[in-house]
Amino acid sequence: MDNFYTLEVAGLKRDLPICEVNEHLDIAAFVMFSDVELTVACAKELVKKIPECDVIVTAESKGIPLAYEMAREIGGGMKYIVARKMHKLYMRDPVSIDVKSITTATVQKLWLSGDEAAYLKGKRVLIVDDVISTGESLEAVRKLVEYSGGNIVGQCAVLAEGDAAQRQDIFFLEKLPLFFK
Repeated sequence: MDNFYTLEVAGLKRDLPICEVNEHLDIAAFVMFSDVELTVACAKELVKKIPECDVIVTAESKGIPLAYEMAREIGGGMKYIVARKMHKLYMRDPVSIDVKSITTATVQKLWLSGDEAAYLKGKRVLIVDDVISTGESLEAVRKLVEYSGGNIVGQCAVLAEGDAAQRQDIFFLEKLPLFFK
């Protein structure tokens, strides 16, 4: 197996490093941080696929630049909210949920401040992420939004990894394979 997987998405080509998850599985690491060209191109393509929404919600951290760029592309003062990985001092009456993703070693929490949770009530919410794999992060954000009274109108990502590409409840641009050993 090569040390890289060549991905073509949103009219761009990127070589993704292959990283070991465990003795049985490798993944191609997709990181949009610092790649403005890729972030902008993917946001433009995703915005073409999504339903009308009032607010975008993403999990910290790799979905943040994508959520920002999608909100900017949609325009009209579109707001985006980030479910944080740690309780922050500014958070009053926060809500949280546990999450375990394929790219993290331990169980984490995702947090929304009480103000953010209140803002979501009755809003049409689009959940955004960079990659959907196991769906654990997506599920945690979904539960936070539902607990807050938001109405989820769509869930999207740049890439659907492995079995996630078979899901009918998400929008995505390209499939990303898993590499079993």
